[in-house]
Amino acid sequence: MLEIRPSCEHCNKALPNASKEAMICTFECTFCRDCVENLLYNICPNCGGNFTIRPIRPKNLVEKYPVSNNVVYKPVNLETHLKKIKKA
Repeated sequence: MLEIRPSCEHCNKALPNASKEAMICTFECTFCRDCVENLLYNICPNCGGNFTIRPIRPKNLVEKYPVSNNVVYKPVNLETHLKKIKKA
C-alpha cells in the first residue's frame, strides 16, 4: 500500500493526500510536479525511473488507512542529476 508521503523530497512543498501536484516513481519517491517537469526532467534521481501522478486515497479510507506523516526531505544535487541524465 502506498504511504502517500506529505511533501516533495526536493523542495519540501506540501503534497497532501488530495494534491494533484504529487508525482511518484515506482519506489514511491515523491516530488511535486514542478520539480519533476522543470528540474528532474521526469527522471527519478534515486532510481532512474520515470514518474507518474500519485493516486489520491479516497476520503472514506483515510481513517482506516492513514496517509504518512513521514517527511523525506533530501534536496537533489541538480548538477549531478543532470550529468547522470546526459550519460544515459
